[in-house]
Amino acid sequence: MINFPKPTVEQFLRTYVINNFAISKDETRLIFNTNLNGKMNLWAMNLPDTYPYLFAQKDQTANFIKVDPEGRYVLTGYDYDGDENYQIYAVPSEGGMPQELITGEPNEKYYFAHLSDDGKRLYYVTSEGNPNFLNTRVRNLEDNTDTLLHEGEDGSTYLAGVSEKEDVFVYMRLFANTYIQLFVKEGDQIVHLTPDPEKVHVATGPVFVGDKDIYFTTNFEEEYSYVAKFNLDSKTFDKVLQIDNESIDHIEYDKENNYLYVVTEKGVEDILYRYDLGANKLEKLSTPFDVVEKLVVTKAGNLYVLGRTATIPFNIYKSTDGTNWEALTNNRVLGVSQEDMVEPEVVTYKSFDGMEIEALLFRANPENDNGHTIFWPHGGPQASERKMFRAMFQSALNRGYTIFAPNFRGSTGYGSSFVKLVEQDWGHGPRLDCVAGIEWLFENNITDRDKLFLVGGSYGGYMALLLHGRHPEYFKAVVDIFGPSDLFTFVNSVPPHWKPMMERWLGDPERDKERFVKDSPITYLESMVKPMLVIQGAKDPRVVKEESDQIVEKLRGLGREVEYLVLEDEGHGFSKKENEIKVYNVMLDFLEKHQG
Repeated sequence: MINFPKPTVEQFLRTYVINNFAISKDETRLIFNTNLNGKMNLWAMNLPDTYPYLFAQKDQTANFIKVDPEGRYVLTGYDYDGDENYQIYAVPSEGGMPQELITGEPNEKYYFAHLSDDGKRLYYVTSEGNPNFLNTRVRNLEDNTDTLLHEGEDGSTYLAGVSEKEDVFVYMRLFANTYIQLFVKEGDQIVHLTPDPEKVHVATGPVFVGDKDIYFTTNFEEEYSYVAKFNLDSKTFDKVLQIDNESIDHIEYDKENNYLYVVTEKGVEDILYRYDLGANKLEKLSTPFDVVEKLVVTKAGNLYVLGRTATIPFNIYKSTDGTNWEALTNNRVLGVSQEDMVEPEVVTYKSFDGMEIEALLFRANPENDNGHTIFWPHGGPQASERKMFRAMFQSALNRGYTIFAPNFRGSTGYGSSFVKLVEQDWGHGPRLDCVAGIEWLFENNITDRDKLFLVGGSYGGYMALLLHGRHPEYFKAVVDIFGPSDLFTFVNSVPPHWKPMMERWLGDPERDKERFVKDSPITYLESMVKPMLVIQGAKDPRVVKEESDQIVEKLRGLGREVEYLVLEDEGHGFSKKENEIKVYNVMLDFLEKHQG
């Protein structure tokens, strides 16, 4: 018989990203953003036919997709090679070349907020005239007139909800990831949705139910987020739904059946519920995905979900009853079954101060195990590693690496107190949680002390640099993917609308000078003695290229072995498939070179 070789790394990297989708009002067309042809573009399927076709070509990442309710056009937003300066475009109803609709200077941002039910008025948020706090405007698409609705102040302000009559507006004011206010503006009257807006809390995701009730998620005076209701007449705030030890992350309203669909975050996975508002009944739904990227409820009450698991890439699913699911896309690993990939174990360990840390452990298959382990601190930092497909993980597992990914303090999904622990402490508690995780690996004979690699991206890249500088004895080699190297330069180089949150998130470089020095990786250049690979997007607006330039230059000046890969047409991530494949092949070759 014919014998075939084991899957190659290339096969795992040939999976595709789906990062957004929209469904037409009559549910006959599904439009989604994917790099199916190697670059991010809009593709569509005319349901029930599930054969995808190119819908709009721009070769850039789209940050939203909105189908005109009357079927005359599709709206979307593009940046340029990852610079995150999104502007708004229109596409003909049958597809074609995107046409500029709301654009300005290349460094300005225009974010979609809402489209009226008749498709005639477009609400959007822009940095133009207010780069730090943002303004909200409405464009009349019939006569092209533009009106200022709200000027942001104090914190970055986004339009988060519009009533059906377009006379009540809900705004979200962002002071930090852990301090987000919601307020309603009706005429000239402004009222906050939570009883005490000065108390640090998060309120997000407003949904209008009828003319007078606004449902939203908040952790006001609680550890975990719950569903609350604000009544516009009585101006009262009421708790509606709490689930023990789960943060309600997202809600969608099913007007047809008077349901709320509720997505909760519980550590490394999401859980989907259906809540009957009339009967006050909560039902947990069974799903084929572990992480919900996006949920849409149509006017007919059908569910569409973009989801993934650790061994199933991004796919879009449909359900008419919340129980039975149909996969509308068939995004899979080339020539590799789900059973041939590695599901993670969920493990816990005690950190330096007794705090319990949850982590994902991906064990290499015994017949393929090369004996080495990759330690992966996640990005964010106020995010978490979850049961979600990563082509990089599965390709490294295919090469025989075990992967360990801890959700150190500051990670989401473990309560509001836990996620705040990284604020103004980027380099102490989370770092020591990582060190405790490394020691746990050794104590449990998962890896040997001379067979550990360190790889991280974004905040994880920062942590990789910091761990390398302060604990070099643990690692054979280090990979930093667009990680901040100096907190003093980083805090001053972030996008303008991030700056209002930097003091609470990171601190003040003057007041906290001593801590900034102690927690900056660049302080520990002398200790960074292990081989390094640094990867950077030239157009990254979050962690600018200078952050990587300076650490590479200084380490090379000290005679260190540093490889440096700059992607000229990428930002904070990899939107182009060939770039992604190149990066991970370079990374895996680098690790293999330093196994000995």
